[in-house]
Amino acid sequence: MNNRNVGFQKHEVEEYERKRYRGLDQRLVHGRELRILKKIIKKTGKDSTLVLDIPCGYGRFSELFLDRGFSLVSSDLSFHMVNRARESSKELAQIFGVVVDIKKELPFKQDSFDLLISMRFFHHIHSGKEREFILKEFSRISTKWVILSYYQKNFLHLLQRKFRRKIKKSRTQIKMISRKELKKEVESSGLNIVQVFSLFKVLHAHHIALLKKVKTVS
Repeated sequence: MNNRNVGFQKHEVEEYERKRYRGLDQRLVHGRELRILKKIIKKTGKDSTLVLDIPCGYGRFSELFLDRGFSLVSSDLSFHMVNRARESSKELAQIFGVVVDIKKELPFKQDSFDLLISMRFFHHIHSGKEREFILKEFSRISTKWVILSYYQKNFLHLLQRKFRRKIKKSRTQIKMISRKELKKEVESSGLNIVQVFSLFKVLHAHHIALLKKVKTVS
């Protein structure tokens, strides 16, 4: 069992990358996520030149940004994830890697990044206060855009996960929140929801939200 206080070890990263999106259903999910992200990037236009991928995992979305000429910082709790995210790209020199604990104050100055992307992490945070803290940090270090994936309350998907846990004896517990909860936590953190994309309407709880930083009047 991996110690989440230190992140994935090298062999765990290799196993995760090899198995995570191997099945047909997961390949469909990955393809759908890519299509949604491409739409979102078009909406952000030329505003996004420096991007923070947090947590970056093994760099699943690195090429998506690098191919569009963006500079990328890959950040994760696991040194080995960060290292793999850099190694997996053909544009190694264009990726900077930083090991951080996303649940703590981030080691970046205010307004450091034009765009921040956080995929498949938020649903692991069960405390509303923790989610708001993370969102406030995202807002602080972003100049304008945040891409955030989360799990929206979905009865069918909840039943599916309960069934899968019984069959596979999985210990993974995810947190689904309502759109109303998301709006409250986002707005209390200095962000606004621009648009929310459903991965697969009705069938899947995973959503990807484009958030925009609220301009403050000095």
